[in-house]
Amino acid sequence: MNVALRTTLKSTAAVTAGRTVAKAATARFMATVAEEAEGLSDAAAYCIGLEDKHGAHDYHPLPVVLKEGKGTRLFDVDGKEYFDFLSAYSAVNQGHYHPKIIGALVEQAQKLTLASRAFHNDSLGEYAEFVTSYFGYDRVLPMNTGVEGGETAIKLARRWGYDVKGIP
Repeated sequence: MNVALRTTLKSTAAVTAGRTVAKAATARFMATVAEEAEGLSDAAAYCIGLEDKHGAHDYHPLPVVLKEGKGTRLFDVDGKEYFDFLSAYSAVNQGHYHPKIIGALVEQAQKLTLASRAFHNDSLGEYAEFVTSYFGYDRVLPMNTGVEGGETAIKLARRWGYDVKGIP
């Protein structure tokens, strides 16, 4: 365990504890991180320390520092092996480093890495035709964030208001 990290986390928790209720919550968080860091290797403690110091505290991850994955298996910075039962909340349910997916990714990236929706591209039409036919939809809007979903819902509601309710 990295002694400097443990000392820094504990002293930060102690200094912060006496200020305000919000600061006390931060102190409890820092103390918890310090306790979790007790059994970590220097490599893991270093990574967690950097993330804690420079990253937003919007999530409280498990004290495991992943380095790589292959299929359903994950490996931490110390080489310890894990089964990936979480699959990044289904974002990688196909497994890590799948050879067919990596091959398709490399093939596409060698042609065109990303095309803004400000332009047409030679694949979107075929994709949209396939998806709408397969699922029986009239149209499809591929998205990668919830923001786009919210924007589209507002636009659809406005369109419905104009067309169905006659709102000017």
